[in-house]
Amino acid sequence: MSDFPIVDTDPGVTRQVLADHPDLMVVAFRFGEIGAEGKLHHHPHVQSTFVKSGKFRFSVDGQETEYSAGDSFVIPSNATHGCVCLEEGTLIDCFTPRRDDFL
Repeated sequence: MSDFPIVDTDPGVTRQVLADHPDLMVVAFRFGEIGAEGKLHHHPHVQSTFVKSGKFRFSVDGQETEYSAGDSFVIPSNATHGCVCLEEGTLIDCFTPRRDDFL
């Protein structure tokens, strides 16, 4: 169990840091309702996303792709990205380096 708090990020979405190190951070994003969004954004960190459960439509630099449980992919540094929840679920994101703004 993580000692980090669960934080509300967007309507229907929570975030919890699971593990961190200056070079790497693992974070769970839980989407509790269909239509919940991870709004479009970008950051200098390379991000890897694993769909633990649910189904999501991701936009990465304008290209839309649907992912479901068991899928994974990488988002390059500074790529504009976001997602819409199509089926309630959880994303496990890894960031390198660590997202200090999440601490």
